[in-house]
Amino acid sequence: MAGGAYVCGGGGCSYEGGVTIFVIFTCVVAAMGGLLFGYDPGISGGVTSMESFLSKFFPFVFHKMKNETANQNQYCKFDSQLLTLFTSCLYIAALVASFFASLVARKFGRKISMFVAGLVFLLGSILNGIANNIIVLIIGRLLLGIGVGFANQSVPVYLAEMAPTKIRGALNMGPITIGILVAGLVNFGTAKVKGGYGWRVSLALAAVPSSMMTLAAIFLPDTPNSILERGNPEKAKKMLKKIRGTDNVDNEFQDLLAATDDAQKVENQWTNITQPRYRPQLVICILVPFFQQLTGINVIMFYAPVLFMTLGFGDEASLMSAVITGGVNMVATLVSILAVDKFGRRVLFLQAFAWSWGPLGWLVPSEICPLEIRSAGQTINVSVNMLFTFIIGHVFLSMLCHLKFGLFFFFAGFVIIVTIFIAFFLPKTKNVPIEEMNRVWKAHWFWGKYVMRLSILVGKTKL
Repeated sequence: MAGGAYVCGGGGCSYEGGVTIFVIFTCVVAAMGGLLFGYDPGISGGVTSMESFLSKFFPFVFHKMKNETANQNQYCKFDSQLLTLFTSCLYIAALVASFFASLVARKFGRKISMFVAGLVFLLGSILNGIANNIIVLIIGRLLLGIGVGFANQSVPVYLAEMAPTKIRGALNMGPITIGILVAGLVNFGTAKVKGGYGWRVSLALAAVPSSMMTLAAIFLPDTPNSILERGNPEKAKKMLKKIRGTDNVDNEFQDLLAATDDAQKVENQWTNITQPRYRPQLVICILVPFFQQLTGINVIMFYAPVLFMTLGFGDEASLMSAVITGGVNMVATLVSILAVDKFGRRVLFLQAFAWSWGPLGWLVPSEICPLEIRSAGQTINVSVNMLFTFIIGHVFLSMLCHLKFGLFFFFAGFVIIVTIFIAFFLPKTKNVPIEEMNRVWKAHWFWGKYVMRLSILVGKTKL
């Protein structure tokens, strides 16, 4: 397969090389890690609406739901701090875990971090499936959170580094929404199980994606970037040839070497990412996950069955409505997979959630940081996402109780703000090699002036 050409255009340089069966298979298998993050919110939202689950772990909510009166506020019947803790505690555990995952990913490689993610998630799913009291249930949720923290730290970066530039966006999206839809279908089926143990099946079946993740991490190759970062240039070049389908990878490999040299000069990524020259990446890695949560769609996905029951839907109808919502979400993500590398990230970011903020909230921060701050940037992205997922997830039912339908106007206001931010401050990263991303910032109307001014100041200092 011919390749090796080095073509530079407006946004940056692209390397000619084939889209091989090997790299597609590798990325698709690795992307199954997204099932972990997709399956859990879909499952937790469903089981919190099951009577057998509520009566065992949250009897107060169960009795309030069953003993309805004419004066009862329908928006408040699921308002319970303990119930929301069941959902939200996962994300605070993921936040803490992401810092440790950053160190593991940089020192031992992305695939080791993915292996830890799958193994810990597997243990958490087993505990949740056999739980007989709230303490074991919460411990299981915390283990799931650790798994999510490690997976979200490693999987997006692994895919961004492994995938060819022209299909990098498409290979980095999709599994999360598949996980949400599968979870909805599982809940709809297990709710009909007689004997009141359907919720155990729903929670325990999280072992399936976690087992897939664990096995995948054993057999998947590591990325050329990560191999280089750990001091194995010959092995890295051999892997680069394999994933590009050509022996002529000298230009791309030289760029990877240069990026690795810069990264190895950095003693502390956390100190480095706070330097003014990395301010654009730092801002994007903070604000994109922050705004993603403030659109409100994720918590609606968490509590979809509960919301539909609040509106008066029956048990079965509320679960089916969650399945329909998940199905629409997945179809919209398929649109994004087909369009992201053709029309670019900014265009999709300005549309509806499932083909924009949902998948792109993870894709963009994973591809904009140079190697010397990539682990730190992804840690910030995951941490901010998990922090505000925890906050919004924990206060959502209380806000619903007090604000009622006004809660959705609150989220709508943030949608307007985030749309303006994306329109003016997010550069175009379509078809730009990951190690050439700095050209994008220099070409941007706002960040370009900032980055160029800093470059001039650095140059004067050296003189």
